[in-house]
Amino acid sequence: MEGLATALLELQRLTERLRRDCPWDREQTARTIVPHTVEEAYEVADAALAGDDAKLLDELGDLLFQVYFLALLLEERGAGDLAQVAGLVHEKLVRRHPHVFGDAEARTASAVRGRWEEIKREQEGREGIFHDVPESLPGLLYARKVQRRAASARFDYPDAASAVADLDAELDELKAELARGVPAAETEPDRRQADELGDLLFAAVNVSRLLNVDPELELRRAAARFRERVEVAEALAARDGENWVELPLERQDHYFDRAKETSE
Repeated sequence: MEGLATALLELQRLTERLRRDCPWDREQTARTIVPHTVEEAYEVADAALAGDDAKLLDELGDLLFQVYFLALLLEERGAGDLAQVAGLVHEKLVRRHPHVFGDAEARTASAVRGRWEEIKREQEGREGIFHDVPESLPGLLYARKVQRRAASARFDYPDAASAVADLDAELDELKAELARGVPAAETEPDRRQADELGDLLFAAVNVSRLLNVDPELELRRAAARFRERVEVAEALAARDGENWVELPLERQDHYFDRAKETSE
């Protein structure tokens, strides 16, 4: 523990030194720093999902520095400091875990989550089902947060199969709207088609939530897989003396399928 305390104190001193002596750090505000904080959080997530422990160790450090820097900005405004940040989260975690630090019982992870929502409403004065849902969240995470809050009020699908059935129904509704025709490229979308597509995406997030899948991270992983396969397809075509970009769609699909085979 002594080594941990020393390392954390040294990081605090370094943060203060940078804020004082570095021209870039001196100019930063919470508004300019937060985009970096969000970026670092995603890099932590990528490293964790990739199972890259060395990268995770590095990225966690970058994210920790963000916490130190934002806490220092609070201290400069006389609104708090790192000690208060640590103290408040310690108090919150103890309060929200009465099954660990008190006499309450919660034998499953879902029971723990349900109890958290009760504590937020009963002890922390949060009102309404959708209290404190940040509208600045990425769309997929915002949708999942809204769905989780609804589920805490017991408004939820009984199982994942029911959510998949609703996803199928939403897809059918979108297909019905598309049968009316689609707008030309680079024009305003059809409002009814856009609404049905939004419902379909929302339904897909519900399925991901019930499968314990993070929709934001999985969409990013899917995009990364697609990008990698297109790049491999382009390389395979080049190996055959062809320019993939100029090929007809049927030939592009041929190389794309070959690329999928190499990555499976």
